[in-house]
Amino acid sequence: MISNGAVIIGGGISGLSAAYDLARAGFPHTIIEKRPRLGGMIETHRVEGCILEGGPDSFISQKPEALALIKDLGLESDVTGSNDRTRTTYILKHGRLVKLPEGVMMIVPSRVMPVLESPLLGWRTKIRMGLEMFRKPQSHPDRSVAEFVIDHFGEETLDYMAEPLLSGVYGGDPRQMSIISVLPRFAEWEAKYGSLARAALKARGKTPSGSGPLFRTLKSGLATLTETLAKNVCHRQAEAQAIEREGDAFRVGVDGEWITAKHVVLACPAWAASTLVGPIDAALSARLAEIPYTSSATVTLGYRGSGFDGKRAGHGFLVPQKERKRLAACTFVNEKFPNRAPAGVTALRCFFGGAGDDAVLNESDESLVAMARAELQRILGLTAAPFFHTISRWPRSMAQYTVGHGARWKEIESRIAATPGLHLAGNGYTGIGVPDCIRMGRQAAARILKR
Repeated sequence: MISNGAVIIGGGISGLSAAYDLARAGFPHTIIEKRPRLGGMIETHRVEGCILEGGPDSFISQKPEALALIKDLGLESDVTGSNDRTRTTYILKHGRLVKLPEGVMMIVPSRVMPVLESPLLGWRTKIRMGLEMFRKPQSHPDRSVAEFVIDHFGEETLDYMAEPLLSGVYGGDPRQMSIISVLPRFAEWEAKYGSLARAALKARGKTPSGSGPLFRTLKSGLATLTETLAKNVCHRQAEAQAIEREGDAFRVGVDGEWITAKHVVLACPAWAASTLVGPIDAALSARLAEIPYTSSATVTLGYRGSGFDGKRAGHGFLVPQKERKRLAACTFVNEKFPNRAPAGVTALRCFFGGAGDDAVLNESDESLVAMARAELQRILGLTAAPFFHTISRWPRSMAQYTVGHGARWKEIESRIAATPGLHLAGNGYTGIGVPDCIRMGRQAAARILKR
């Protein structure tokens, strides 16, 4: 019983971040996590001298929350950056790997010549990009990413830039995703400048040089972060089954018994939070249930030096939906970050699942490896057999910010505020990346400590 403390439901990075700040303040707390391992989607495999991520492999450096927590934990010396000098991404088009033009910001060209010279887009699309420079400011209600991209740059840009790039981050369908919630900066540019390309050129001129790598990670693997956090918090392996109000506190049903707490942090997926809060607030439960999730799987294959007989493709490649069988993307692990694998070993991280392919999780390990090998042979001409593999499955783990998500989140916030002691954290609300989840977890802890 934690009569004046906090119960945190979910032991991923959001729950761990909240628990860490509560522990530092001496505030009683317990993380309830049904899996034996804390860390959620952050999972590092250390195999054959390789450091391989089963979930996210890095965090974006422009958002400070992850690095701030790493500094608090004394892990700053373990931080390393991506190899941005060699960063090249390829897109599969008509069966060929084509370089993504330099200077493209998701869908927006910030440099003219690389786009003009690229075979990724046809001349009709390039002319349309040029004419887009003359658009005047305009505002729209929330609309889909697909509608937004087609409006500015046409269908080809959607098919061969926006869809594969967003699929690699969100595992989602741009025809469902909200432009305001997924790419808010572009929506702001549209309202202020009209032309995204003109805004990108201005932004590029203001970007300070030497700002560091775009992505950062830990040399020893991202799980070092969650493993270090786990050492500093209270944890119980169990499953939370229900939450009830009890006066100005809560009762949390955990494996057949009740735990009383002043605060409950729902650091679990929105669909799980929806089930738990049903007895407290049916409307809140309904709004949470409206946030969809997709599933994914990563398959990493390791090859010995001279046995790797396939093409090299920079940091990796993306497979647009129009070209896709099952493989959505592939990363050359050694190229993206230094010291991920011993000399002479090549590691390829393959991504499956996302919108429309949740069923991939039902495939056996043998089937997933066979699918990865077949796709790599088709795209890279790689016939060699890997000498090891790792597989990670992530059911209903990738939150989708569909059209109307912003309004939905405002209503959720309002209902949470009307239930003192109840808090939300996780990737289902205001950002899906590691820094976003850390931010929400630490904000929940700050509200608890303030009260």
